[in-house]
Amino acid sequence: MLKGKIILITGASRGIGRATALLLAENHADVIINYHNDESEAEASELVDAITKKGQNAIKIYPRSR
Repeated sequence: MLKGKIILITGASRGIGRATALLLAENHADVIINYHNDESEAEASELVDAITKKGQNAIKIYPRSR
C-alpha cells in the first residue's frame, strides 16, 4: 500500500506519533522519526529498531539547532 513512500512523523517517539509510525511501517512505508528533546532519544531509538524489525527503513532525527 505505501511501498516506496518515505514519511516524516514529528513527535514520533511516543504516544500517537509512535503508533502512527508503527502503522505506517506495517503498511510498508519507510519512516523518519523526529523527536523533540534529549529525553526522547532512547524511545526514538527503540522505535527505529521496532520498525527495522518489520523490514522497513527508519531513521531518527533531532533538530538541535533552534
